[in-house]
Amino acid sequence: MQPRNISMSGVVDLAAVKAAGEAKAKAEQARAEAARQGGSAAVPPSALVIDVDEAGFEHEVIQRSAEVPVVLDFWAEWCEPCKQLGPLLERLAVEYNGRFLLAKIDVDANQMLMQQFGIQGIPAVFAVVAGQALPLFQGAAPEAQIRQTLDQLIQVGEERFGLTGLTVDGDADGAAPAQRPAGPYDGLLEAAMSALDAGDLAGAVQAYKNVLADDPAHPEAKLGLAQAELLSRVQGLDPQAVRKNAADKPDDVAAQIAAADLDLVGGHVQDAFGRLIETVRRTAGEDRDAARVRLLELFEVIGGDDPRVTAARQALARVLF
Repeated sequence: MQPRNISMSGVVDLAAVKAAGEAKAKAEQARAEAARQGGSAAVPPSALVIDVDEAGFEHEVIQRSAEVPVVLDFWAEWCEPCKQLGPLLERLAVEYNGRFLLAKIDVDANQMLMQQFGIQGIPAVFAVVAGQALPLFQGAAPEAQIRQTLDQLIQVGEERFGLTGLTVDGDADGAAPAQRPAGPYDGLLEAAMSALDAGDLAGAVQAYKNVLADDPAHPEAKLGLAQAELLSRVQGLDPQAVRKNAADKPDDVAAQIAAADLDLVGGHVQDAFGRLIETVRRTAGEDRDAARVRLLELFEVIGGDDPRVTAARQALARVLF
């Protein structure tokens, strides 16, 4: 799995919260009102994941964000990466025990919300903290990086807005939820995530390859490998030098490929695709094949269902045929 569009690391500058003073005042006012009315009651674990539509957005998201960070998961039934990311976010919402609330938004049924957040592809994950919207990441992402993002989000909520989260009654839902059964590759996938956490990109690449050696179609391992290999390629590069080299040498395929990798890591997905499609158009033989193969690898990072990938595939076909 991999984040897209915002940051390849899944981390955003959560300190840059607009109108922080005003939002903090509103949050404090909302908490004071809740305390006057007896405080917020404990909620069952099942209430940590909610479905939200346009009619309920103000109450379920904006107002609730005065007491707990609300993470927004924009998804659709037809979106395959959504089916990987959604259950992971739901599990983390319960595990974090009220430190954030997960609100799931079906984009097919809530087009206005999708437009208001400027979403170009799904899954897309945002947060609302004290009424302020923050982009987190777009696309499925490794669990370790999602945890890092959530930890930053919660820290900002606590330090800047005093959000203490929800009180959870673990017994309210009756019997304890059954634990997710371990899959045959859970150990290897966990090893890959641990390696990513430690900055060991080579170790993460090998762990994902170990999964794919037994199951070449494993979706999480395929996406994870594509991301880890991309991060490995850009590690240690000087972005300014790479971009200057690409600008100075438009016919240098290696220079264009390196710049495209940096474009994608920086969230400039369409720039990366356009650069490589143009390189394919201008070249032939081994150079053309190298640019085409790298473009296909970047498609894996983004995910085949993303409309930007669909458009780029069509553009690639036009220059090839």
